[in-house]
Amino acid sequence: MKTNRFVLSLSLLLIFCIASCAANTEVRKKHGEASRNLGEAYMQQRDFSSALREFLKAEKIYSKDPLLQNDLGLAYMAKDRLDLAIKHFKKAVKLKPDYVPARNNLGTAYLTKKEWDVAIACFKEIIDDVLYATPHYPLTNLGWAYYNKQEYGVAEKYYHDALKLRPNFIIALLGLGRTYMAMERAADAVATLEKAVKKYPRSAESYFYLAKAYSLSQEYKKAISAYKKVIEFAPESFLAGDAQKEAEKI
Repeated sequence: MKTNRFVLSLSLLLIFCIASCAANTEVRKKHGEASRNLGEAYMQQRDFSSALREFLKAEKIYSKDPLLQNDLGLAYMAKDRLDLAIKHFKKAVKLKPDYVPARNNLGTAYLTKKEWDVAIACFKEIIDDVLYATPHYPLTNLGWAYYNKQEYGVAEKYYHDALKLRPNFIIALLGLGRTYMAMERAADAVATLEKAVKKYPRSAESYFYLAKAYSLSQEYKKAISAYKKVIEFAPESFLAGDAQKEAEKI
């Protein structure tokens, strides 16, 4: 009888400890989420140092939050600390293997490091996921990776795949236009970049590459006019300086 009472008491104590630990974990999660939410607000304001401070505070409270690890990766990437960004994106994926945005961010970090093959492997894990809401992003990133590997035919394919899903996606349009220029397909480059300018009429970058495409097709008056648009829309940017130099060459 005494043995049964002892076992019962021990069981009740164990249940109490488990419940107490679970409750404590939930409290830590909520406190961590509060700091994470504040950090995300700072990220939207582009105050990356304050965001990082809040994210690190949240990590000390509860580190097993995949959303937090992804946020840490984004904050470190914004501060050009790519190795640390990659470390946290990997943690996010380890905690939640189906966390596709973190996988895409991991690939983007490798793109920034110019580790094209590693980036390609990351993006290829994503593009067949039918539940991912924005597959045009990894498809466009694959286009950029293959463009930099000078595999222009493959780059063209992925840019087209992205544009089938999002026909006016500016990054894919610019990437495809640059790919056509690299392939010396001037007419295709002009047509693609004119579409970019039509959809985004105040995009200095679109006008800059359109001007290059016009030069490639020997339409020099149009090229100068497009370079002037770059200077008009982004007078303080590095693109404006490059546009001025290119216009003077013509």
